[in-house]
Amino acid sequence: MDSADSRLLPSSCNGKHRVRISVDRGGTFTDCIGVFPVEPTAADPSEERIVVVKLLSEDPAHYPDAPREGIRRILELATGRPHPRDAPLDTSNIESIRMGTTVATNALLERKGEPCALVVTQGFHDLLKIGNQARPRIFDLAIAKPEVLYQRVVQVDERVTLVGYAMDPRPAPRGSHDGDNIVVGRSGEHVRVLKTPDWAAVRQQLQQVYESGIRSVAICLMHAYTFAEHEEKIGQIANEIGFTHVTLSSRLSPMIKIVPRAHSATADAYLTPGIRRYVDGFAKEFDAGFSDIRVDFMQSDGGLAPVEHFSGLRAILSGPAAGVVGYSVTSFSPSQPVGVVGFDMGGTSTDVSRFGGELEHVFETTTAGVTIQAPQLDINTVAAGGGSRLFFRNGLMVVGPESAGAYPGPACYRNGGPLCITDANLLLGRLRAEHFPHIFGPNENQPLDADTTRSLFEQMAEQINSEMRTRHMLSGAAPRDKTAEEIALGFLQVANETMCRPIRTLTEAKGHDVQKHALACFGGAGGQHACAVAANLGIRRVFVHRLASVLSAYGLGLSEVVHEEQSPAAATWSAETQPPLLARLEELSSAGHSKLSQQGFSESQIRVQRFLNMRYDGTDTSIMVPEAAAGDYLSRFESMHQREFGFVLRDRRVIVDDLRVRVVGRLAEVRAGQVYDELESLQCRLLDTPSTHRAFVETVPVYFQGGSRPTAVLKLGHLEPGDVVPGPAIILDRNNTVLVEPGWTAT
Repeated sequence: MDSADSRLLPSSCNGKHRVRISVDRGGTFTDCIGVFPVEPTAADPSEERIVVVKLLSEDPAHYPDAPREGIRRILELATGRPHPRDAPLDTSNIESIRMGTTVATNALLERKGEPCALVVTQGFHDLLKIGNQARPRIFDLAIAKPEVLYQRVVQVDERVTLVGYAMDPRPAPRGSHDGDNIVVGRSGEHVRVLKTPDWAAVRQQLQQVYESGIRSVAICLMHAYTFAEHEEKIGQIANEIGFTHVTLSSRLSPMIKIVPRAHSATADAYLTPGIRRYVDGFAKEFDAGFSDIRVDFMQSDGGLAPVEHFSGLRAILSGPAAGVVGYSVTSFSPSQPVGVVGFDMGGTSTDVSRFGGELEHVFETTTAGVTIQAPQLDINTVAAGGGSRLFFRNGLMVVGPESAGAYPGPACYRNGGPLCITDANLLLGRLRAEHFPHIFGPNENQPLDADTTRSLFEQMAEQINSEMRTRHMLSGAAPRDKTAEEIALGFLQVANETMCRPIRTLTEAKGHDVQKHALACFGGAGGQHACAVAANLGIRRVFVHRLASVLSAYGLGLSEVVHEEQSPAAATWSAETQPPLLARLEELSSAGHSKLSQQGFSESQIRVQRFLNMRYDGTDTSIMVPEAAAGDYLSRFESMHQREFGFVLRDRRVIVDDLRVRVVGRLAEVRAGQVYDELESLQCRLLDTPSTHRAFVETVPVYFQGGSRPTAVLKLGHLEPGDVVPGPAIILDRNNTVLVEPGWTAT
C-alpha cells in the first residue's frame, strides 16, 4: 500500500463488482479497507491497490452511520467519481462487504437491547437473578448486581427429569420397567416426562405477553439440551401468535447447565432484533443491487457468517475477533511456531489474545454480568485505550475504566473532552500533532489541540502537587513538585501495567511462558505502547504490521466463513463408546458440510474440524479437545489437562459432555506469513545517523523515564527493507505512529 498511489479501477472493470470492502466499527474509530484491481505501471507493478479510510465512529454533525460513510469514501477513491452522501450508494462496483461491529456489544453494555420475555419451567422464575452464586469480589461491600435482560417471565407448568438422578449423583440402571413415560434424549440419557404442559394455557400466557408490546421471547426449559420437544412446541405457538423473534435454548446452545443456557437464550432474544434492525437500516443506504453482493459479518468465534445468519449471541466479540485472525495470519510462522500474543489497543479498550497455531476458543464467558454459552475466541478486554480517562483519586493515579469515546473524545480532539491516554502521549511528544490526520474541529480540517492538552495537564499537576504537599505537611518532608510531563508519564506506566495483567492471565496462568512469545501490536494506539508493554513482560520481539492501525479490518479480508454444529453426548469414553461417538461426529460433519455447500462452497474450499468436550468424572471443568490422530482423543485430553492444570487423574473415568464440529469455508486463498524467514533473508544495516536518511523528517524532544531526549522522526514509506532504526525514534505512517523506545531497534 502506497499512500501516493492514485490509480483507479480500470474502465474495463467498472460496474463489474470488483471492489472488496472490509469494515471494522470500533468504539472510537471505524476502519475501512478497500481492495480493487488496477493497471500496473513502471513505478508500481502491483495489480491490486489497497486503500484505507479511518473515520470517527460517531460524528453526527457530518454523517449518520460510519460504516456506510467509509464505504462511500472507498468507492470515491476507487472510481474517482463523487458518491453523494444523501443518495443510495451504487453497488455495481462492490464485490463483497465484510463487517465487524460493536452494535451487539454496546447494546449489552448499555442495556439498550430489545424488550423480551423469558419462558422457563415453573418454579424457576428467579433462575437468572439467583445465577450460580459466584462471588468474584467477595470483599466488596457495595456490589451492584447487573440487571437481568428480560422484562417479563412466563412460567410453564412442565417438568422432565433424568432417570436415576433424583437422589443419587450416579444414575441407577435404566430399563423398561421405569414406565411408558421414559424417552431417550439427544444425549443418550433417559428422560422421564413428569408433566406435559397444558398447551392452551401456554398459548394464553404468551398472548398476554404479546399484548403487552413485547415481540421477542427466549425459551429455556429444564433438561431441554437433551429433551427439546416442549421447547419446540412452545416456540411454534409463539410464532403463530406473531412474535417476531423466538429463541430456543435447545437450538441455540444444546449444552448442559441451565443457567448459562438461559442467559445465552435471553441474550440472543435481547440482542438479535437490534442486529436485524441495524442490518436492515444499513441495507437501505444502498441501491437495489445490495441483495446481489455478498455481505458477511464477523462472529465472536473468528469466523464469518452470511448477513442472514448473523445473530446477537455470536456478535458480542465481532470487532476484536477479526484482529486475532489478522495477526494470526501475518505474525505466526508455521516453519518456526513461536507463540504470538495479540495486543490490540484501540480508542476505548485494549484486547489481548494468544495464538499458537490454532485459534483458541472458550465456551462459557461472562460479559456485562451475562454468562454466555457459545464459542468465542479467548480474548481478554481491559478498559485502557487511547480514550481512557485519567484521574487522580485518593493519592493514586487511575486510568479508566471510563472512556471519552469518539465524541467528545480526548481533550486534544477539540470537542471539550477530558484528559485521556492520547493526551498523555501527545504531551510527551510521542504523538506529533503536525503529522496526525487533520480531521478535527467544526470543518474536520484541524490538527490535534496540543495547547489544550498542556493546559489541562498543568492544572492536574497543580492539583496533584497541592494534595501531595498537604499530605506530607505533618511529616516535615516536603516532596518535590512533579512536572506535567512526569505526571503524564506516570499515567502511561499505570496504563501499561494494566494492559500487561490480562496477557499474563492468557499465558502464564495457562502454562505458557510469556517470555517465549512474540508481541503482535496493532490498533490505533498500540504503536505508542508496544515497546513498554513488551519490556514489562520480558518479550524481546514485537511485530507491527504495515496496516497495524487497521489490522482488524485487514483481518476481515483474511477470514473464513464458519458454520458450527453441536450435540450433547453424556457418555463415558471407552473402547465401546468410541465408535458410536465418532460416528455421531461424522453425522454432524456431514450436516455442517451441507450447510456450506448450500452457500456455494466447493469441496476443495471446505474443511472440517472435530472436537469432543471432555472432563474427568466428578469434576466441573471440561476441555474442548480437538481431533487427534487415529481418534485418540483421550491422550490429547490428558496432555491438555496436564498443561493447564498441572495434573492428570489416571484412575478416573472421562466423560464426554458434547460433540462439536466446526466447518470452515475458504473464500479466497490465504498464504500464512513466514515472518521469520523474511527476517533472515534481510540484509540489515544500522542507521547510525538517521538524519542523513531520506526517510528523516525532523528531530524532536520526546519525554522518557529520566527526562527528554532528542528523537528522530522518520517516514515508514521511505525506509528500505533491511534498514535498522535505533531508538529513540518515531516512525510515521499514514494511519499509524510507532514509538521505538531507547534500547530498542526497528527493522
